[in-house]
Amino acid sequence: MIRALFPQQAFSCFLFDVDGTILTSIAVAERVWAAWARQHGLDVEAFLPTIHGVRAVETIARLALPGVDPVKEAAVITLGEMNELDGVEAIAGAVDFLSSLPTGRWAVVTSAPRELAMRRIEAVGLPLPTVMIAAEDVERGKPAPDCFLLAAERLGFAIEDCLVFEDAAAGIAAAEAAAASVLVITALHTRPFITDHPTADGYEALTVKIDKAGMLEIFIQD
Repeated sequence: MIRALFPQQAFSCFLFDVDGTILTSIAVAERVWAAWARQHGLDVEAFLPTIHGVRAVETIARLALPGVDPVKEAAVITLGEMNELDGVEAIAGAVDFLSSLPTGRWAVVTSAPRELAMRRIEAVGLPLPTVMIAAEDVERGKPAPDCFLLAAERLGFAIEDCLVFEDAAAGIAAAEAAAASVLVITALHTRPFITDHPTADGYEALTVKIDKAGMLEIFIQD
């Protein structure tokens, strides 16, 4: 059965988070972050869940480690992640789904630095976005709404008419704060995720249709 994920609602554009949403680099990120955490005497198991969905500089700043410069350490982390692509993969169906979208009607919105995000997107064969909002484009990262608001502005649409694809709590909170609609991608979730938003386990069951007004409607096959 095919059903509308958002009955009575269509969208001007789609805004996609990257890691955990259209691709996975979690294994790479956790290897790099775990090594860094051990160097700084942190409890790796407790620390790793805090790194996802937010900018590296903010993750490090929250720790308030004596003598640690968050900007310099974030650069070290980014370099380490850029040098490792083994294990980076596209989420199932993401390549075909993104390729099916009209040009200028979608953007990527990531907490990663632009160069790192682009390297990963290219590595897994995802189409390149015409608009990307990355860590360096905003002063406040997720869960602040700034990144999604800026993406909608650059695409030329009202944020209320945008659908955000997210997987992490910080990104979902950012989309909610921006007043966008949200679709939660659960492909990489290892435990039940409680949310009031519609969910999809990847993109293989998703399709998009353009209505008579030129708006994007999204459907799922159960």
